[in-house]
Amino acid sequence: MLGNHDWVVGYPEPYLSYFAPPGNGRYYRVDRGPLSICCIDSMPGEPDGWTADSLQAAWLREELAAAPGPWKVVAMHHPPYSSGFHGSADWMRWPFAAWGAQLVLAGHDHTYERILRDEITYVVNGLGGAARYAAGFQPVEGSAIFFNAEHGALLISADDTRLQLQFVTASGRIIDDVVIA
Repeated sequence: MLGNHDWVVGYPEPYLSYFAPPGNGRYYRVDRGPLSICCIDSMPGEPDGWTADSLQAAWLREELAAAPGPWKVVAMHHPPYSSGFHGSADWMRWPFAAWGAQLVLAGHDHTYERILRDEITYVVNGLGGAARYAAGFQPVEGSAIFFNAEHGALLISADDTRLQLQFVTASGRIIDDVVIA
């Protein structure tokens, strides 16, 4: 999904030509087994809007309602809630739970954090390889875990009754392991 570094060049043609995502490429849904993942564009300047009353948001509401799987995930670049360096992207605080999502994934801050807010789980995962951000920020309300000591990845496993999230470091340590049922 698109992020600030993709838009820095003007319009994200390099990203769109390399990755060739479905739909318009800026926001789209991918279904994999019991997961329906709706990727949205959180960049201010998105042609179809980036607020909860935008055309993009109307698309998201419809896609979440039509998604076939039991697990509905929203993924974007800017985190609605984050205790990291950049902090929370207030403009992305859409009513995801009311629209049917159980999990919201974001990046932008080069940290890992799991946050419980408004009856939904939010995950910030920006530890994929770029420089890690320093600690020492005030935790946002609902922050269950904050980690920035090592790069890693989020492993998501799902079946019809449970969604498991594990943050695993590059050295193989499991830092976070939670099940949404």
